[in-house]
Amino acid sequence: MQDRKIIIVAQLFISAMMAFLMTGIFGALNLGLTREWLAHWPESFFTAWPIAFALSMIVSPIAFGLSWRVNRLLFRAE
Repeated sequence: MQDRKIIIVAQLFISAMMAFLMTGIFGALNLGLTREWLAHWPESFFTAWPIAFALSMIVSPIAFGLSWRVNRLLFRAE
């Protein structure tokens, strides 16, 4: 298992990148690639990032646990 500090820093980066991309993509889908979209994107990002980080810290242990189980089931014979 990785050092807890590394996991937290990695989750900060991962959640920031995902929030940035998702708010940008879905904002563009709703508003089109307009000045209005560009003006609202930072606000959407800074609202979404802390939520994404908190949720990633909650679901990360679940995802790792599921990954271990699936890996054992799929690659048991190897």
